[in-house]
Formats: sequence, C-alpha cells, structure tokens
Amino acid sequence: MAVSCRATLAYDGTAYQGFQRQAGDTPTIQGTVEGAIQAITGQSVTVIGAGRTDTGVHATGQVITFTVEWAHRLSDLLRAINSQLPADIALQDIREQSGFHPRFDAVAREYQYTLVQCGERQPLLRHRAWHIWGDLDGAAMQTAAALLAGEHDFAGFGLPPQGSKTTIRRVLRSEWSHWENPQGTGIIWQYTVEANAFLKHMVRRIVGLLVQVGQGQQDTAGIEAILHRAVLWEGPVAPPHGLVLTRVRYPDD
Repeated sequence: MAVSCRATLAYDGTAYQGFQRQAGDTPTIQGTVEGAIQAITGQSVTVIGAGRTDTGVHATGQVITFTVEWAHRLSDLLRAINSQLPADIALQDIREQSGFHPRFDAVAREYQYTLVQCGERQPLLRHRAWHIWGDLDGAAMQTAAALLAGEHDFAGFGLPPQGSKTTIRRVLRSEWSHWENPQGTGIIWQYTVEANAFLKHMVRRIVGLLVQVGQGQQDTAGIEAILHRAVLWEGPVAPPHGLVLTRVRYPDD
C-alpha cells in the first residue's frame, strides 16, 4: 500500500553540502534521507523539503514528504529510518497526509540565528554560533530589526528561488533576545525571524547588516535605503553555521 508521509526532520548541517541532492557522492541531507528510506524499504523515493537549506545550515523543524509502499505502523517506519540515518540527522515525527506539499502549502517559516559575543573562543559553539569579538549595541540592533517587519521588497537581501520572480516578502516577526552564555563566558544573542517566505541568503544577509548596526558601522537609514531598493547590501554575510530552520507553519497548524 502506497503511503504519503509527512515528517519533521532535524539535522546538524555541518558535514553536508546543503539540503538538496547533488550529483555524485556529495553529502546532502536529502540524499542521505533517501538512502536511509531505500535501505529499509528497498524502494527508490524522492524526499521533498519545505526549504533548501544551504551548506552548514541546521534544522530542528524542517518538514519533508515522501511516498513509500509500507504495510506496517508509521511509528515502526520512523524508528526503522532513524536506525539507518547517521547521528546528525533524525526524523522527529511522521504521519500520513496525502495531497500535501511541504513548500507550496507553507504559510510561514521561522529561522533563528545565534551569535556569541565574547573575548575568547567558545569551542562548544564553534558549529552553532557566529563569534563576535567586540561589543554590540543591542538596542540599536532591536530597533533595526523591527524595521524589517511587514511587507517589503527584499531584493537588496537576496535572489528569489528558481521558478519565482517576486522579491516581495512579508516578515511577521523580527527580533533579538540575549542571555549569558551558560556553556562558557560572554553573551548569547539570538535573532528570530518569521516570514511567509525567504530569498536565497536573505536571513544571513540581514544578520550581517544587523551586526554592523550593533557595531556602529551602519544605522537605520541604511536598512531603509535597502528596503526602498536604493542600494544593494554588499556587506558581510553571516556564516551559515549559526542559522537554524526552526519551524514551518501550515494552515492546519
């Protein structure tokens, strides 16, 4: 019996060249999950994801679908697939849902980006956070982040995915939080952004600009200029290892 499966996938993207399958033996999240499913079922399947995360980007809430012939409980399928996946990838849940597309049916996606502000290296965070050595003006970063909320043309922050032409996106949430680093010294800064969709590298470009605001190298006028497409952001792009796809929302949530 063919079963259309919807599942939540978590992964550490450090060892992978992004989500999307590539030619040859290039390690990707999609290719690895498809290989695990084939090892269990003997069937060649195509895994579709809600978003094509880049090299080094992580996820706790990626949503995927695949169709497979399976006559047992889905809980058994989840455990079987996870037994074939490496330690840095794991299904979190699985259910049957026909007619569902994880990308086109999504109404919003949430990402979080983590910084560690500290005068010394933090080894436990080397694959999880962008290390910022100097001081950051949190109030300025929060003010700048708030300017991004609402519907804007984000062409200055990235390119639309293949098959799409519009660069207009609606940002539902854009804010910073911070706390003392519980695993060492310094301060953890976390940027949370939720939007109906994102452009390629949009979040990492935004974080790069917001960090420059926090360092006093940019001001809110610079952000407003980009949103009005007066300039293209050509400054630093935040490294991928601080970025996590945390949630994808759908109408039935």
